[in-house]
Amino acid sequence: MEILEAFDATECAHSAAQLAGADPKTVRRYVAARDAGAPVTGPGRRPRIIDEHMPKIEEWVDRSEGKARADVIHARLVGLGFTGTERTTRRAVAAVKAAWRAGNARTYRPWITEPGLWLQFDWGEGPKVPGQDGLGARCCSARGWPGRGTGS
Repeated sequence: MEILEAFDATECAHSAAQLAGADPKTVRRYVAARDAGAPVTGPGRRPRIIDEHMPKIEEWVDRSEGKARADVIHARLVGLGFTGTERTTRRAVAAVKAAWRAGNARTYRPWITEPGLWLQFDWGEGPKVPGQDGLGARCCSARGWPGRGTGS
């Protein structure tokens, strides 16, 4: 049962906490946030010093196809007036690169042969072909679906 739903049913923080499997203080905090009109889901993301520079970082990572280095980007940001540390830049660049890689991942495309186009061979058991050493090598080769579309 949800916390606010349990509180609406019981109108008691202690009973609602038992129903929802939460602490009574958590129930009181959720109810106070709902009554104040604030979001109840939890704390929001605090603004960071690098947030205003994120579009530029994304542009540089995209232009370099994910190869841009954080130390080079930090030097460029300092030239643009960024006052944060290199560690802040490294975290932001790592997040942008991960998002870029997720959006530009290679897809798996299996190799599908076309009949008569590719030569198929096997080094297993087959007819003996005489070799220089007299023993001969074993090689089997066949065109997939011979005579189809190749004129033979």
